[in-house]
Amino acid sequence: MASKGPAENRLKSYKTKGLDVSEVRRRREEEGVQLRRSRREEQYSKRRNLTDVDELEAENATFPEGTPFTEVARALFANETEQQLAALARFRKALSKFGQSPPIQEVIDTGCVPRVVEILTFDNPSLQFEAAWVLTNIASGSSLQTRTVIGCGAVPHLVKLLTSQHEFVLEQAVWALGNIAGDSPECRDVILGSAIMPHLLKLLLVPDLNLTVLRNAAWTLSNLCRGKNPEPPSDVTLTCVPVLARLLYHTDPDVLCHSCWTAAFIADGPDSRIQRIVDGGLVNRLVELMLHHERSVVTPALRAVGNILTGDDVQTQVVINCSVLPSLITILATPHENLRKEACWAISNITAGNRVQIQAVIDCNVFPLLIDIMNSGSVFKTRKEAAWAILNATSGGTRQQIRYLASIGCIKPLCDMLTVQDSRIVTITLEGLENFLKVGQIDAGGAVNPYSLLIEEAYGLSKIEDLQSHENEQIYCLAGKLIDMYFEVEETVSSSDALPQGQVAGPEHVSSSMNFVVNSNGTPEGGFKF
Repeated sequence: MASKGPAENRLKSYKTKGLDVSEVRRRREEEGVQLRRSRREEQYSKRRNLTDVDELEAENATFPEGTPFTEVARALFANETEQQLAALARFRKALSKFGQSPPIQEVIDTGCVPRVVEILTFDNPSLQFEAAWVLTNIASGSSLQTRTVIGCGAVPHLVKLLTSQHEFVLEQAVWALGNIAGDSPECRDVILGSAIMPHLLKLLLVPDLNLTVLRNAAWTLSNLCRGKNPEPPSDVTLTCVPVLARLLYHTDPDVLCHSCWTAAFIADGPDSRIQRIVDGGLVNRLVELMLHHERSVVTPALRAVGNILTGDDVQTQVVINCSVLPSLITILATPHENLRKEACWAISNITAGNRVQIQAVIDCNVFPLLIDIMNSGSVFKTRKEAAWAILNATSGGTRQQIRYLASIGCIKPLCDMLTVQDSRIVTITLEGLENFLKVGQIDAGGAVNPYSLLIEEAYGLSKIEDLQSHENEQIYCLAGKLIDMYFEVEETVSSSDALPQGQVAGPEHVSSSMNFVVNSNGTPEGGFKF
């Protein structure tokens, strides 16, 4: 046996603590932040309104290509409506060309923005439309350029235009507001503080609303509900849940996409917000949309469901009761890596629940699919989420459930995770292996721990040994603890170094080798605590 000194020191420095369900959920929420940070990659938060080339050529009469912007800006102050329209159209087309970097700053530098904002108040739908379009594209630029639009007082006038009787004006006003809201949480809150929500929700409920207007309004709503630092005020955003319940049954994929993102943003928060989604009756429809034929709908629907699953056990059970597991199994078979990763993440939130919920995952034969993912050529992020799903089950599962996980081959792929560069996943993998070893120790009854043998066969023991020199203190202490408690170290003196009878060996004469063997008596003082 190895000396007790180092073992005792390691055991002291590593604080053993069983993870309860709340701790597991907290960890998953922290991990979930990483999945939810790709804001602009998943959904454009700003969009430019582009003009058809033929239309551009037809509008070049008053201000031909190359006319100085300062001259165009002066025409905005003319008394003739035609001059004002021509000037706005010239700015609009300059900001709207396909495939070109728009001259937003050059337009701003003419000092025309306050006048464009003023034109929003004119009783002329054509002028209002053109002015709103110009502001839409200016607000599609940088944060500083967007703030220029806000600073010139555009927001309350744009909100007022949401009551216009002209759909083309409505469409452009809601688009401009969506661009401003999509810039930053600060800009979003300016919009929310302008009493937009009642007008926007009323617009979204208009029967037979023009589809383009509806799409833009649904997109703007999603921008108003997104953001984490700070989050939008719940008392305002949660008023949209009844409207979402209707939008989620629309047939247009774009409307569904934006509505699912809105649900995902609302559910990305405390349990009280998740409960509003549950109470609003959205869960069943979101689960259905996870299998929509358009990937643009599947992605946000899956995210929304995954966020709901971060809630408490009761909320998680609601999702399970809506047959989410068969849908997740279908997504695990998709060739789209990101969808498979998110499906694994959603499953990990279920296995972070109670034992009944872990059993539901077992009964649906999900764990063999997770093992396949961990053993396949999937990218690391996907394999990591699959590992989380298994490891959460070892933390909250019964002994019988842990035995099941071992019997289907979970230990080997977990041992493979011990060599990754992610310290967090290495730590929880060690904790998960310890959960197996605890059950194995009880089952062994003083004989050989069967899970120690499985770890050895998977080359896990040598990996754990290597982790004793890891730079992360928690990792090397836990690795040492596992070896000291579940594996013995035999020291043998080389026969070639044997000394003559009667001679005492000094340190310089000792040559030893260390061999790890399964420890059948590794139960710590006081026993294991489950």
